[in-house]
Amino acid sequence: MIVAYGIANLLQSVAATRTTVHHSFHPGLLLRLACHPTYLVGLFCQVAGFVLAFLARRDLPLFLVQASVAAGLGVTAVLGVLVLKWRLPRAEVALLGLLFGGITALVLAARPAPSRQLGAAGLVGLTVALAGVALLGFFAVRLHGAPGSVALGSLAGLAFSAAAVAARPLASADSTEAFLRDPLLYLLIAHSLVGQLLLGLAMQRGSTTAAVAAMDAAGAVPAAIVGLLLLNDKIWPGREWLAAVGFLGTLVAVIGLTRYAEPQHHRPAAERRTRPTLPIARVPGGAGAAAGAGAEVVAGVPSSSPGGNRGPLLPTRHGARPHVSHASTGLRRPTTRS
Repeated sequence: MIVAYGIANLLQSVAATRTTVHHSFHPGLLLRLACHPTYLVGLFCQVAGFVLAFLARRDLPLFLVQASVAAGLGVTAVLGVLVLKWRLPRAEVALLGLLFGGITALVLAARPAPSRQLGAAGLVGLTVALAGVALLGFFAVRLHGAPGSVALGSLAGLAFSAAAVAARPLASADSTEAFLRDPLLYLLIAHSLVGQLLLGLAMQRGSTTAAVAAMDAAGAVPAAIVGLLLLNDKIWPGREWLAAVGFLGTLVAVIGLTRYAEPQHHRPAAERRTRPTLPIARVPGGAGAAAGAGAEVVAGVPSSSPGGNRGPLLPTRHGARPHVSHASTGLRRPTTRS
């Protein structure tokens, strides 16, 4: 599961940065990403990881499963360094170590237990959360750079967190019919699609590590709290302090990663504009043409001659006369005082 999510993050980030930057909260980005084979392979890995996580949520507490999902961030960073030659700052490497330390503490503190079912209030809460995340994403998509990665990644984490909350009791369905008729299934799908869109937008705007770290933090903490309060998630007796330390270490690591992470995929801010090649035209010389008849003009500027730089020839009543334009050469003539 950890490896599957790590590979998925890496491949989806590559596809996202090779796609035209999306400036609106519109599912059209997912359609564009679906045209990239790299993204489809990454999506397949993410689905495989999701299936494994779904099966694990049947008996394991959410904070343990979400911590395992977050561990994919380290796999993404390592693969990025080895395959794509990413350069991670030393501070970021240390924070990745702290992240794994926090996850390890959570793993040791988790106690397996069956899930409790959500009632009508839980369904309403998940529906409201879906609308809230989508609304915030509509405004957060206007952010760029590291703030955009962190904001959109955090919202993606909230969407995936709600999907995890829906998946925990759904995994305990007694039959296929009950599974398909459960409203939690469709809430899970809706939250997953919104989270996938937000994650793609986050990866387009800056560091993949920052985007995924923010997503994992925002996804792990709310799911863990809801699981402990409503879904019968358990902690081994006497290890509550270990769970607290693990959560604190994870949060510090994620905040640090979003602070130090720099964009790893560089996209030109604007395409270089080249001047179009204009045809050379001959302007017949007039009565006042100092350069003589037949002067060659490119883009309205006559070619340089011993007579100096001259501007475009402007027609007059008696023919063409030279119009001196200092701006035509792009250079500023020095000013002298008499």
